[in-house]
Amino acid sequence: MFETIAIVGATGAVGGIIRKLLQEREFPYKNIRFLASKRSAGTTIEFAGKSYTVEEMTPEAFQGIDLAIGSTPDPVAKEFVPWAKAAGCIVVDESGFWRMDPTVPLVIPEVNPEAAFTHQGLIASPNCSTTQMVQSLKPLHDAGRVRRVIVSTYQATSGAGVGGQRELVDASRAALDGADFTPETFSHSIAFNLIPQIGSHKHAGYTSEEMKMVFETRKILGDESIQVCPTCVRVPVSNCHSESILVETERKITVEEARELFAATPGLKVIDDVASGKYPMPKDCDGDDDTYIGRIREDLSCENGLAFWCVSDNLRKGAATNAVQIAELLVRNGAAV
Repeated sequence: MFETIAIVGATGAVGGIIRKLLQEREFPYKNIRFLASKRSAGTTIEFAGKSYTVEEMTPEAFQGIDLAIGSTPDPVAKEFVPWAKAAGCIVVDESGFWRMDPTVPLVIPEVNPEAAFTHQGLIASPNCSTTQMVQSLKPLHDAGRVRRVIVSTYQATSGAGVGGQRELVDASRAALDGADFTPETFSHSIAFNLIPQIGSHKHAGYTSEEMKMVFETRKILGDESIQVCPTCVRVPVSNCHSESILVETERKITVEEARELFAATPGLKVIDDVASGKYPMPKDCDGDDDTYIGRIREDLSCENGLAFWCVSDNLRKGAATNAVQIAELLVRNGAAV
């Protein structure tokens, strides 16, 4: 086990789930510490029946820490990761800042666990929308080689943090009451609305969130030839991201074969009976660590195409769970101190 572990960004939404998962999954450690911004330092966290004081995240705070799981905004990760590495700490980072660094492995344990052991003190966890898509692509890629992906995401407000979820409630209440509402977290009111932009303008009309899906998919699957065309949309759902995915493979994969491949893949569950109205929905996947697949069907416009629907809890498998699973990989394979 690791002697001393830490959660960086311990008081945030994902940090709270990481704390819960470490207890639920009985992650082994001797000592644990909780780091956060100066604003949160000094507050108290209850963990495993004990009270802990949150420490301010400073270079000195990482002394004596062997493993840190970080869930912070990109600018914070840019700052703290070098501090942690300099102190001899291994970091599992949830932010987007380090993901495309060629020296940093980008890992989904069910997809490319071997990449974790090439780390140089830092392992990155992918973007939430990328994670569930690549989980579902992996068995198809292994069986028939993925050539092209067209994906539309339906991303929950929790992807923008606690403020996003709060704004969904406040904006909806204002809309129902006929009251004025000024959005703060989102660029437009999310109440009874769809916002077809997540992230900033990045490339040729695509946003930063969309380009993450392009670049991260290729890196995780180790195939730069895969073509990805994403459209990312914020929807008035509190939690769980959904995706409509169309995949073109080199070898034709039938619906029956795809269903078997999905069902046999760890971390994926199939709910697919449209005649009976059974398919994954956000309200049913909330709080679950698996990624759900349904509406599996042949693409009518492409000979080697498959279309399917994919839903996952973006705060759990899309963020906290994946990071904890990476840490578990390190423990199981003797990387712990």
